[in-house]
Amino acid sequence: MNPNKKPSELYEAVLAFKPHYWRAFRFALIGALLVLAPTAYMFEVYDRVVNSRSHITLAMLTLIVVLAYIVMEVLDWARSETMREAGQLLDRRMAPRIFQAMYESNLRRLGPPTVQPMNDFRTVRDFLHHPVVGAVMESPVSLVFLVILFLASPVLGWAAIAGAVVQVGLAWLNERSTNPPLTEANRSAIAAQQYADGSLRNAEVIEAMGMLHHIHRRWMEKQHEFLSLQAQASDKAGAFQAGSKFVQTTMGSLLLGLGGWLILEDALAGGPGMMIVASVLGGRMLAPLVQMVSQWRAVVNVRDAWRRLDNLLVQIPERQPAMPLPAPRGILTVENIIAGAPGNNTPILRGVAFGLQPGEVLAVVGPSASGKTTLARLLVGLWPTVSGKVRLDGADVFAWDKLELGPHVGYLPQGVELLEGTLAENIARFGEVDMDKVQAAARLVGLHEFILSLPQGYDSPVGRDGAILSGGQRQRVALARALYDDPVFVVLDEPNSSLDDAGDAALAQAIAQLKARGTTFVVMTHRTSVLAVADKMLVLRDGAQQAFGPRDQVLAALNQAAQQAAQQAAQAAQGVRPAPAGMAPAVAAAR
Repeated sequence: MNPNKKPSELYEAVLAFKPHYWRAFRFALIGALLVLAPTAYMFEVYDRVVNSRSHITLAMLTLIVVLAYIVMEVLDWARSETMREAGQLLDRRMAPRIFQAMYESNLRRLGPPTVQPMNDFRTVRDFLHHPVVGAVMESPVSLVFLVILFLASPVLGWAAIAGAVVQVGLAWLNERSTNPPLTEANRSAIAAQQYADGSLRNAEVIEAMGMLHHIHRRWMEKQHEFLSLQAQASDKAGAFQAGSKFVQTTMGSLLLGLGGWLILEDALAGGPGMMIVASVLGGRMLAPLVQMVSQWRAVVNVRDAWRRLDNLLVQIPERQPAMPLPAPRGILTVENIIAGAPGNNTPILRGVAFGLQPGEVLAVVGPSASGKTTLARLLVGLWPTVSGKVRLDGADVFAWDKLELGPHVGYLPQGVELLEGTLAENIARFGEVDMDKVQAAARLVGLHEFILSLPQGYDSPVGRDGAILSGGQRQRVALARALYDDPVFVVLDEPNSSLDDAGDAALAQAIAQLKARGTTFVVMTHRTSVLAVADKMLVLRDGAQQAFGPRDQVLAALNQAAQQAAQQAAQAAQGVRPAPAGMAPAVAAAR
């Protein structure tokens, strides 16, 4: 790591639990040294017990080695639990941050909606107590074993080093040959999962139009690509794992034979017993390296997961606490905004500017793709502007902390989404359920009687995505959620698209009631029922503002433009050159 570069947020979080790592490291070192207990027991039995023929000595040695085994297993358990605890602490610290970054990434459309960051974080967290980490912690003991071999004979020491070099070489070749296919396999697996998730969300359309065969074929292609790459990497990794185990097994026998040759040459310190010790130590010295080579796929997976998480956290910095602002009163100011979708340089809205006072209702009309939904997202601070500002009581809506602003704002998106839970929880925005306020919101949209007719009433679960409700019922529940607790500023994007005449009337009545209490409304609509309660109108076309002003004046201008357009059409039919059309292009959209 570059010493002048600030450590990444994820690195600092993992490093924060250094005391746990040192404690686990000490457990691993002591446990690794106790691996020599069987060898020591063997020598003592051959030496003391066989020569002295003492049953007490045998019993005591056996008791000692059994105790050593127990201590070794307890230390291994303690190391694993210590690292598992570190993982849990890391989860408490970073899981909310990962969730927030994943949420904002989906909100800003930095990529397809996915829960992959949480899967990546789970991979990083679980790796803390992975066998590879244990092998790394035990690796310093290999130096102790190497020193013992050098004390016995430099020849044995250099032979062990040669074996270690071969193991490192195998690890390097394993990394070089398996990293490309494993990386691509991980990407293919994520793509296949995202495709499957998208297919499940559209199961009704797929089933109704007989698309399952084609969807399944395409998913199988992605899955086959993933499995092929994984198999390719597994084949290469398996060959290197076999080679690594071969080197470890052969090294023990080679050191045993080399020790025998040194005895014949009277060059082995410690006598014949050291020959057996050298064989055992040679195998144990390479054990951590073998473990790392055999588990290399886990190393590659956690490295890729780490990189993806790092990139996400860099793209989505942690939210800084904002200065608390007083509760808004509903004064809306839109200052000549130019804006488009996040990550896209093409502007959708250009030069839109208007203002509203508390208690005013604005109806926004225009054809499809005129920018109404984009404007709705800008008004509630979901998307940033390229230039200009959307202000509520003088404060930038996008920069306003949504946890602070949200309770004062109501929002109904064009695509209605309900969350899994009860009707009361959805209407109360999954906060503390105040039944008086929940019922008041339900009554506003004409939903109260329907809810009471259900067996569980307000405690009825809506199912996944509100599956147990009709489209109109879902829209009314979402509308009640937007109007819950009398917000001061409400943005409704096509709120009556799924409503019948009764629902339409209930919507107009709800707007009128909250308008009388001082709530500011902006309603994007294609239907004229909302116009009866609107104070002002905004006409959009191709992202540009065609007209804005009091409702009656804008309607009069639109009617005049419609008449001019009709006259021009008649003149064109008669071969007379038409006059400039003025607002005519916007007329059809507004009507």
